[in-house]
Amino acid sequence: MDYTEIPYTILEEFQKGMVIPALPLALTKDRKLDENRQRALMRYYLDAGAGGVAVGVHSTQFEIRLPEHNLYGTVLDIAREEFDRYSKRNDRPIIRIAGIIGRTEQAIAEAQTAIRLGYHAALISVAAFKGASNQEILEHCRTVAKVIPLVGFYLQPAVGGRKLDVEFWKGFASIPNVIAIKMAPFNRYQTLDVVRGVVESGRADEIALYTGNDDNILVDLLSEFKIKTEGKTIKKRIVGGLLGHWAVWTRSAVDLLHQVHNGQFEHETKGMLTKAIEITDSNAAFFDAANAFEGCIPGIHEVLRRQGLLEGVWTLNENEVLSEGQMEEIDRIYAAYPHLNDDAFVKENLEKWLS
Repeated sequence: MDYTEIPYTILEEFQKGMVIPALPLALTKDRKLDENRQRALMRYYLDAGAGGVAVGVHSTQFEIRLPEHNLYGTVLDIAREEFDRYSKRNDRPIIRIAGIIGRTEQAIAEAQTAIRLGYHAALISVAAFKGASNQEILEHCRTVAKVIPLVGFYLQPAVGGRKLDVEFWKGFASIPNVIAIKMAPFNRYQTLDVVRGVVESGRADEIALYTGNDDNILVDLLSEFKIKTEGKTIKKRIVGGLLGHWAVWTRSAVDLLHQVHNGQFEHETKGMLTKAIEITDSNAAFFDAANAFEGCIPGIHEVLRRQGLLEGVWTLNENEVLSEGQMEEIDRIYAAYPHLNDDAFVKENLEKWLS
């Protein structure tokens, strides 16, 4: 299989740029899957205008793969049913992305599950290859790419990722079945490494760049990179976001990306920078930046709980909770930036999504 088998309309819209939330896991207070609210979250994202959803990723909790939970296929299947339901009622391209992790045997098994359930591409994490050479990791990626089209993932080391240099990204971008890269090192130097690698691979026109830098969303979306290679200057932009941050206030994120694509910020540098800071400040509270992101997933859950989409902030890992002072920080963000939330949109539709 290669990426041309993704329906053309979906691939075309994906390359133009979309809002793609990273799906949280909905649990009951006894830490069992809350299927009703899991479906409600999917309906929220799709009705909010997201171009797709990433399922089985960090925000969905890597623990879903543990034998005692065994929820990976279940959650992907629930999301598939909601993708199908939405697509039958709406004429709008939606991309289905599954997260895959682990060494090659596990990654292939997860990729096969995703393909069987109708997913278009996989967000591939190489965090399991700590200490491995570029060539070893690239061989892993080539093998998995024979099963499913890939979206690369530069995950920040603070939450389990590893440093990957320009040469790695040049090699990764050269894999024919790579369609995009999510850049989430939370580091400007390393983000630039990805852009350089893609441009130097010669596939800059074929590979979409998505921001995963939740600490720098708007500036990423507004930046134009100019990379000199082989005597030419190649321009490259980040076209959309695949973000845990966009798992909350998603309708506002869709509006933001629309404004970016329509050039609304081109002559509003001061206003753009102010808004970028507001979004980053919000992310610091939601992701618990003050405590090295320990409360990242519970922070996302707390915002969704306040909106009524989740019943609580529970995770599969009982030790994963809101950090001391994080609730107060989220209170501060709600008071400081009411124009950033989409509470009114959620309130208007919540009963429908839960029914």
